[in-house]
Amino acid sequence: MAVVPMKRMELWALRDRQKPLLELLQLRGAVEVRPASQAEGMFSREDTSQLCREAEQAAQTLETAAQLLEPYAPGKKGMLSFLAGRPVKTPDQYASMAQKAPALLEQGKALEQLGRQLEEAEGQFPRLAAQKEGLAPWVSLDLPLTYTGTEHTRALIGSFPEAWDTQALVEKLEEALPEACAIELQVLSRMPQMTCVFLLCHVCWASQVEAVLRGMGFSYPPSSGDLSPALALEKLEQEEAALRQKVQSIQGELQDQAGQREDLLLAADYYQARAENYRVLGEIWQSPHAFCVTGYVPEDRAAALGAELENRFAAFVRWEDPAPEEDTPVQLRNGLFTAPMENVVEGYSLPTRQEVDPSAVMAVFYYVLYGLMLSDAAYGLLMVAGCGIALKKFKHMEERMRKSLRMFLFCGISTTLWGVLFGSYFGDCIPVIAETFFHQEVTVPALWFEPLSDPMRLLIFSFGVGVLHLFTGLGVQFYQLAKRRKYADALYDVVFWYLLVGGLLVVLLSTEIFQNIAQLPFRIPSAVVTVAGVLAGVGAVGILCTAGRESKNPFKRFLKGLYGLYNVSGYLSDILSYSRLLALSLATGVISTVFNQLGAMLGDGVVGALFFAVVFLIGHSMNMAINVLGAYVHTNRLQFVEFFGKFYEGGGKAYAPFAVNTRHFQIKEEK
Repeated sequence: MAVVPMKRMELWALRDRQKPLLELLQLRGAVEVRPASQAEGMFSREDTSQLCREAEQAAQTLETAAQLLEPYAPGKKGMLSFLAGRPVKTPDQYASMAQKAPALLEQGKALEQLGRQLEEAEGQFPRLAAQKEGLAPWVSLDLPLTYTGTEHTRALIGSFPEAWDTQALVEKLEEALPEACAIELQVLSRMPQMTCVFLLCHVCWASQVEAVLRGMGFSYPPSSGDLSPALALEKLEQEEAALRQKVQSIQGELQDQAGQREDLLLAADYYQARAENYRVLGEIWQSPHAFCVTGYVPEDRAAALGAELENRFAAFVRWEDPAPEEDTPVQLRNGLFTAPMENVVEGYSLPTRQEVDPSAVMAVFYYVLYGLMLSDAAYGLLMVAGCGIALKKFKHMEERMRKSLRMFLFCGISTTLWGVLFGSYFGDCIPVIAETFFHQEVTVPALWFEPLSDPMRLLIFSFGVGVLHLFTGLGVQFYQLAKRRKYADALYDVVFWYLLVGGLLVVLLSTEIFQNIAQLPFRIPSAVVTVAGVLAGVGAVGILCTAGRESKNPFKRFLKGLYGLYNVSGYLSDILSYSRLLALSLATGVISTVFNQLGAMLGDGVVGALFFAVVFLIGHSMNMAINVLGAYVHTNRLQFVEFFGKFYEGGGKAYAPFAVNTRHFQIKEEK
């Protein structure tokens, strides 16, 4: 197919039918609303920003509530759940949410409050744990940590940042204060990095003793209030138990409401759609009695949508063809074989409405190039089986993911065919297994040739595919220019390059050096070479004279012509880029062969078979993963740089209709 043609819609209806009409447009998802920049007379726009914010906040509240219920929701997602796509809801189920949404929003707010309480309660556990850890070394003390002594005594309770025993501490104090009266000291606990002590001395010596202790690194403990450490620890444990009970109670409430999670998510989608509805409502022009909606609709949907709007709402709908200079949205529509290329095209840039959709013309090349790079029949069959099973099993897969898997399915088919042509089945796995474990010589001959044995043939073939690919790109450019009636540009920018590059290639093929390198089985007649040289000369002169035709200055025109002619080196580099087809094909085969040989090192027997199986599974899994990704990257590179560089500009704006754009569910009619 191609770029879907668009119709410009202008819809007029009475103001009292605005809400149901907009809801229908959103449900149909056919109109990309593009309001006029200004309107005259009594028409104005309504400020709906506050309504948008309220709807978005409601959606966020419901999202948060659903996230709180997720750990308690029944059923766990598997590894391949991302392929399943979002659950499907019918339009009737979605429409019924209009009545349920307010109640669900209140439930979401209550759940959000529970979530805050749960977060606050759980945040207390680290604090309690730290306090308990701080009190643990002091539990043998039956006095509060704030105890300071009596009228005549001073109590010093604290710790040292190293291990001390009682005798060593007493000796240290006696050495520092030989004239001091008796000092009572008790070590409460001792660890490698901390010693907790209780010291009692006469009040008159308190300041001197404290000064000596501080010189030894003495510090006071955190306060435990008026309770002893043991009682304070018991109180903390009671507080922790109460917190655990509170957490369990909140979790029980969340568990009881886990079954509502799906409704909360659907309500979140509903409010998000309402926000989009309010946004559109704020963009359209309205009067006290009427309103107008303008935008673009795919041409094949215009008639049915217009008839429905006229019949249900007595609306006036006018359709017009967009002017050539209008920036209309771009929608691509292709068949089963070419639709997967839409993801690749979008990854680069969508075409403008004046350009050709490159999906169809690039599809064959894409699959061929990918298969040629991977080129192992076993890998291709695994790709086909995996993608086929996934496409068959997951009926509600997202459309973008479905296109991607379908693309890899066709790439797998191409890989299988190239693998059969090259005789590669997990590399040389079959001969290695036969020789190592069965002592038999079994080979699977290539239907064409083996790249590892004849890499030069594959290199020449890769260059041939590259020339065909590039010339096809030039052909697309010729078609686009001719379609716009720019026949002179088609001659200057395409035909002359065909003559120059094609003629030079024929001359190159006729040279003795190339004949010896490529070992071509044929000789080009001298008459053909002469004609090719003449055509190349015509092309060169034509490019020299026309590449700078936009310049009025003859000297500048000549210089630009020289520069344009110099671009023939660009064609040479583009053709050389296709040597990556050889490189990746050989990489797949060589790595496979290395792993096969490595696995066969221990020979036959049980141990050898087990070792081969482990090396085979790990090695070929890694090889397939790396080269599947590598082939994808380099195939895209050949499309984006070499192929698109010949005809494609892009820059189109994707078609984004006013629709029910949901995050968690797909809204589809039942079949």
